[in-house]
Parts: sequence; structure tokens; C-alpha cells
Amino acid sequence: MPIPAEARFWISRAYGLWRRGLASLRNRGLAASWQRLKLQFRRGRVTAPALYSPGAMPFAPFTMPTTETPRASIVIPVHGAFAHTLACLRAIAAYPPEAGIEVIVVDDASPDDSRARLLQVEGIRLHARDSNGGFIAACNEGAALARGEYLVFLNNDTVPQPGWLDALLCTFDALADAGLVGAKLVYPDGRLQEAGGVVFVDGSGWNYGRHEDPADCRFNYLRDADYLSGAAIAIPRRLFQRLGGFDARYAPAYYEDTDLAFAVRAAGLRVLYQPQAVVMHDEGTTAGTDPNSGAKSAQLRNQQVFADKWRDALATQLPPHTIPTPALLHRRQPQILIIDALTPQPDRDSGSLRLVNLMRMLIVDGAHVVFLPANRTADGHYTQALQQLGVECWHAPHAARIPAWLREHGARFDTALVCRHYVAREFLPLLRRHAPQARILFDTIDLHYLRERRAAELSGDAVATRAALRTRELELELIAAADTTLVVSSVERDLLREDAPGADVRILSNLHQVAGHGPAWAQRSDLLFVGGFRHPPNVDAVLWFVREVFPLIRAKQPGIHFHCIGGDVPVEISALGSLAGVEIHGHVPELQPWLDRCRVSVAPLRYGAGVKGKINQAMAHGLPVVATSPAVEGMHLRDGIDVLVADAAEDFAQAVLRLDGDAVLWEQVATHALENVATHFSLDAARQTVRELFLQPVKPR
Repeated sequence: MPIPAEARFWISRAYGLWRRGLASLRNRGLAASWQRLKLQFRRGRVTAPALYSPGAMPFAPFTMPTTETPRASIVIPVHGAFAHTLACLRAIAAYPPEAGIEVIVVDDASPDDSRARLLQVEGIRLHARDSNGGFIAACNEGAALARGEYLVFLNNDTVPQPGWLDALLCTFDALADAGLVGAKLVYPDGRLQEAGGVVFVDGSGWNYGRHEDPADCRFNYLRDADYLSGAAIAIPRRLFQRLGGFDARYAPAYYEDTDLAFAVRAAGLRVLYQPQAVVMHDEGTTAGTDPNSGAKSAQLRNQQVFADKWRDALATQLPPHTIPTPALLHRRQPQILIIDALTPQPDRDSGSLRLVNLMRMLIVDGAHVVFLPANRTADGHYTQALQQLGVECWHAPHAARIPAWLREHGARFDTALVCRHYVAREFLPLLRRHAPQARILFDTIDLHYLRERRAAELSGDAVATRAALRTRELELELIAAADTTLVVSSVERDLLREDAPGADVRILSNLHQVAGHGPAWAQRSDLLFVGGFRHPPNVDAVLWFVREVFPLIRAKQPGIHFHCIGGDVPVEISALGSLAGVEIHGHVPELQPWLDRCRVSVAPLRYGAGVKGKINQAMAHGLPVVATSPAVEGMHLRDGIDVLVADAAEDFAQAVLRLDGDAVLWEQVATHALENVATHFSLDAARQTVRELFLQPVKPR
């Protein structure tokens, strides 16, 4: 009787943890293995921070931040309700943005003493209207007075949270086609008010996420929205002027923000919801919430005005009363599921950098990417960085356990990429059951059985040899079961032609952005190694280099230093820091200064598999490399032209000294290395392969 897919998942997970645990104990010892086990079962979560509020207090004059050359002009229309206006202004003053601002308050003939009190707030530009014209008239007049590059429209019944404005503006910096960017709106009690809006075919709207948990995965990634509430939006000032401002046919208010979003999109630009910009909004302070009375009664009339104006654009919207889901929001895009053991950390390992750059490429080509870590754990700023790319990231507690999550979401995906054999073994049966329509890609990262076999050969360990054979069986089973298998080099592809002759195997190598030439030879000194120490070949490489090679280099160049950078430093590596000239830095948050200051990068790996990101990364930044033959395998590198290659300790030391001491050779190798990365390992070099693998229609099986 066949084992159900869900049961196979849990059995495979238990077996995989047992095997990897034994291998880790053998290779890393008890202490390091315990740390890895805690990482595997760590349950992180993203929680909404406590909302800031300046609190109720008697009015006293204060000063707002301002500049004569603002980057952003914040326009706040006011009609009474001074207590709300005061809280809004005090919030901006308490946590001023990094960007230079001016605050333009448009008093729309307030019935209370707002105008008199606002005159006592230093730093604002107060524009007083003689008669009440409504939201649209007040905003348009305020915008006409603005001097900033960007207009930011902010309701007076909001309390913007720290960092809100810089998050809005950073969206324009990151995306050249951003036209309108809106904030995440939350109620004073912490519930979500809106994560961008959905417009239906009849012109009616839906506040996406209303009354839900603002920390939910569905509401925390950058994405296109049908419209954005005018309570907190940013737009380039010149674009707002070109579009004619808020359309006066909706006066006094309602639907002007929805209309603006459709106009921005018609101009070829994007309307984007930015979850990092959080604004507390006391909805309905001025106009109320009843659409049948007061100023809000204009909402029903303006819906028809809007529907008539944008009839053609509305034709492809969802039917009324549809409950929006992520699958429906992204229905016009190819939807790609990516699964890896953990959330990628691109500043720590090359596999993570490759995966993040792959996501970037897919997004640029119009796909929607969903990322699910096998441990269902949010990983702080690494998760947030993916969300800011537009990746829909799922994690506990909002992601159900894996079988249930795939039951709910599997039908939406066109392609699923699963990384690493021990992850794919768990997920592949579930994907076949719950996402039968999807093309399944197995990403080996590197062929684990090849790396394990080489390590066993180097150590002469019979137990490790048997483990490598078992890994080979597992990987070959998955290669046979997947639609396509990805490897990073022609060496691995050629090996699989022998070991898995019927499999569809494609090369998708490391992906790097070519940074170009850095500082010149004369401005640099010292040696650099980069590599995380959860990877056993890196531990072996550094131990060999410091013990066998570096003393030979120091004998000729006593002042030279070896800088070792990489996280998860084991005791035996840390101990090397006591040796003269050896500096063990551990993980550094920013690698660029080291790529710019060091003269030679070393890759002294004695075994391994795949393509070495440490070599690609150095070369992509114009830093020449000395490496071993195993380190340069499958990388299209020419000894003496793109890189210097040496295997014996004496030869490796001589190659380092040669490159360190010859400015002409150094410049030649740096130039050729940049050309190599651009030709073989850049995003442009891989673009066509990525499109073929992920974006071509799936052929029926």
C-alpha cells in the first residue's frame, strides 16, 4: 500500500535530520552540531512593534523639522479636529525622517481654533483657505505650494510611525518605475486597516487585509496595488502636476486617490504598497464612516463617476464580492514557489547570493516569487530584505505546517524550485500531489555526493565513503523524479550524464552583479579569505593555508596579513588568530571595504564541488585570486590569465607572492577576471536560461 504524501514528508524529514545529524557530529563535533540543531528548530516570527503615539497633552508651541531645499513636501489638509492634527505633527517632530522635508498644512476653513494654534507651530508652512472646499481642493492647493521632489499627502487624523517617510522614498530610489507609493495603515488598536486596495470590475473597492493581523505574511511584502488610500501616499511632484493633480470631478472628496492610482498606471508607472511605511489612522475622524450620510455620502456617487471614466481599465478587474487572496492578486503573473532549508543570507554564503539574485531576475521579468523556508522561520532583516524585493515570504505562525500550507497554496504555482537534496526529498511528493500542474525544478546547489566523496577520499574515512554512496543514491532518486535538475558547472552536468543518463540537467551557475574595478594595486595590501564555516571544506582550507602556506609567505613578506572573514567560526579556526599576521574577523555585515582594501584573495580549498562563490565575488569586484585546482573547477578560468592556480603549499605561496608584488600582472588578472564573470556568471549571462526554466509555459506531462 503506497505511503500517503503527508506521511512520506514526516518520515523523510525525520530520516534526513538523523542522517545530517550523524554527518555533522562526524565532521563538526558535538558543540557545533548542537548549534546547527538549534538553528534547524528555531521558530522565529515577525511581530508588529508597539505603535507610537505622542499621547494627549495640553498644547504648547513647538518646532517642526524643515529645510529650504526639501526632498519631500508633506501636505496635510485640515478641517477642525485640532487634537488629531497636533498628534500628527508631534509624531513627525518626535521622529524626523532622514530626508529633508517641509510640512505644508492647509487649513480648509476650520470651524475651531486650528488656524490660531497652527500659527504657533514653528517650521510649518500654513496655507489658510477662506472657505471650506474639501479634501481635493485643499490637497491641490497645498501641492501647488510645494518645493520638494516628492509630494506626500497625509491625513491629519494619522500618527506616522518612525521611519515611515524614508520607507516610502526608498521605494522610489529602488524602483525607477515607481509612480505612487502608499503606506500600511493600522487602526489605533493595532489591527490592520489597509495593505493596499483592490478595485472590482464595477469600481467598488476593498481595503485588503482590513481588521487582520498586520504581521501576517500576506501583508508584508512590496507589491502592486489597484489603489492606495490617500491617507498616506507619496508621488513625484512633477508627475502629480503632469496628471493634473487630484481630479476635481470627485469634489469634495472620495475616489480621488483611486482615480490617481489608475492615472499613474495609465502613464506606465507602478502603484506600490510599501509595508515598511506604517501609519496609524483614526479612520473617519472628519467625514465619518457611514456612506449614507455626511461627506462620506459622496462615495457612492463618485463610484459611478469613477466607473464611467475608467470603464476599459476596469474590464479585467475581479468581480464584486470576490475575497482577494495572494493567488488572485497576482493572477496576471507567473507564480513561482522557491523552497530552501533556511531563508537565504546573501552576505554569508554564495548559495544564498545566487538564490536572491535568481529571485531578482524573476521579478524583473514579471514573475511573482513566493519563498517558503523548510523550517518555516522568519529570519529578521534577511526576510525583510526579500519582502522589499517583492517576494511573498511565508513563515510561522502565519504559515501552516508544510502539508497544510501546500494543500492551500499549491494550485497557484506554475513552477516550483526546491533546493538541496534533503529538502527536495521531503517536499517533492507533496508538490506532486498538491501542485500537479507545476514544473518541478530540483536545485542541487552543488552535488552533495561528489563533495562528500572527495572529502572521504582526502581523509581516508571509510564511514564517510559509505555516507557519500548513500547520498548519491538519494540525489539520483530525486534527479529522476524532478522535471529538471539544476547544477552549477559543466563538470557536474557531465558527471550526471554518466550517473543519470535519462535526466534533464541544466546549468544555472552562480549569479553575480559585476561591480567593476575597485582601487588600484598601490592602494591595497594583505590577503583575504571569505567563506562561512558551516561548510566543512572552508574549515579544511583555512587550516591548511595558515599552517602550511602562510608561514612561507610571511618568510618573504613579514608585514603581510591574512584576513579571514566568515561566520560560525569553530574553535580551531578562532585559535589561529593568535598567530602573527592572522586576523580572524568572523562575520562582517559589509564585505565591500575588504574587497576594496585587500590585494589578493585566496581560495585554498582542497576538496569540494560546485562553483565557488568566494572566487566569483572577488573577481566581480576586480580583486585577483590565487586558488587551488579543486577551487576553480568548472569556472572557465585560465591559469595565469584570469587567476593563478597552485596546489602544493610551496607553489601556492609563490603564486600569492608573485601576484602581490607585480602591479602589471595584478592589473591584467583583475581585468580578465571581470570579463570572465561578465561572460559566465553575471545576471545577463544567465537571463535566457532562467527564462527557459521558469517562465516558458509548462508542457503537459
